[in-house]
Amino acid sequence: MQISAVREAIADAARAVVLPAGVGKLTSSGFVPDDVTEPHFFTAEYSVEYDKAFGRGLDQIELTCRVLVGRADDQAAQKILDALLSGSGPASLKTAIEAARGAPGGAALGGLADDLHVMRVQGYRWYEHAGTQYVGAELVIKVIGDGS
Repeated sequence: MQISAVREAIADAARAVVLPAGVGKLTSSGFVPDDVTEPHFFTAEYSVEYDKAFGRGLDQIELTCRVLVGRADDQAAQKILDALLSGSGPASLKTAIEAARGAPGGAALGGLADDLHVMRVQGYRWYEHAGTQYVGAELVIKVIGDGS
């Protein structure tokens, strides 16, 4: 798997969320941005387990992604964040990203991986990014694919 391409494909999938009226669109990037336009989703740290199958047959990437929401109104920001972190619904990042799994038995992320799974949400808290405070959380995504 090409990690940069996988990260970009996950960011593309995240853009499919539909936020509540008046919130605007989710911006998304496959890298840690210098600056964010909130609400913003981006792929951040990752770890790779190589050789999960014989002959470089399978690698596993665990991506930590972040979603940051502006905090002009702390309660409203947390409601937007909660919608993004929901397990289903039009604003659900889990639903949008897992839609990129493709058809059963088919490749995920447009052929870049064998499969992916949004495993959990963690770190729901205030984040500082480029000197600005945001309410946010992390999503951990497992991606498996050919190691060669």
